[in-house]
Amino acid sequence: MSVQIAKRLFNVHEYHRMGEAGILNNDDRLQLLEGVIIGETEAGYYTQTFTVEQYERMVETGILTEDDRVELIEGEIVEMSPIGKRHAACVARLTSLLGEKLARRVIVWVQNPVKLGKRSEPQPDLTLLKWRDDFYEPSLPTPDDVLLLIEVSDTTLEADRQIKIPLSARAGIVEFWLVNLNDELVEVYARPLGGAYQSAIHARRGESITAQSIAGLTLEVDAVLG
Repeated sequence: MSVQIAKRLFNVHEYHRMGEAGILNNDDRLQLLEGVIIGETEAGYYTQTFTVEQYERMVETGILTEDDRVELIEGEIVEMSPIGKRHAACVARLTSLLGEKLARRVIVWVQNPVKLGKRSEPQPDLTLLKWRDDFYEPSLPTPDDVLLLIEVSDTTLEADRQIKIPLSARAGIVEFWLVNLNDELVEVYARPLGGAYQSAIHARRGESITAQSIAGLTLEVDAVLG
């Protein structure tokens, strides 16, 4: 089953600002149609996609602002779903649990961007990063910095399974936890190889999960779900 993702649409003012800022190549045959930037070649039409560099330039120039809840996935700027109460509470609960267990051993990176290659910059719910005293201020973390990536899922469950998990595996993220609020379990994915995780474990209420990438990190599923 394929999933539909909502792409960020642009208005005429934003489109022209991209050209002025050098984000779009003015020599390309581009046009804005119903909020989508379309290019034309001899082979036909295509939808314009973006690199991490172009995406970050949009943020720097104010084309994308803090009011835009978006992330870059495989070159496409996509809208992030609104966060419900249960989702928000679970993220806060995990932040507290992980902070208590791993104080100053790792950085708990909450709903902040991570660079996954040249064309993806998602904002996972939580990312556990190797400790750095500068807290990654000079540049955003990359897959080599990531110990564990966690997504809390309810309305985005299928999108996370079909898009976020394979994306993370291809990027070499060593471990991925999917907190499945709908079915009240935690899905643990590990050992990326050939663009896919080789290990998948489902832990339910009454069970515990142990990180394969962080020594000594074990959480009760009940404590995660609340």
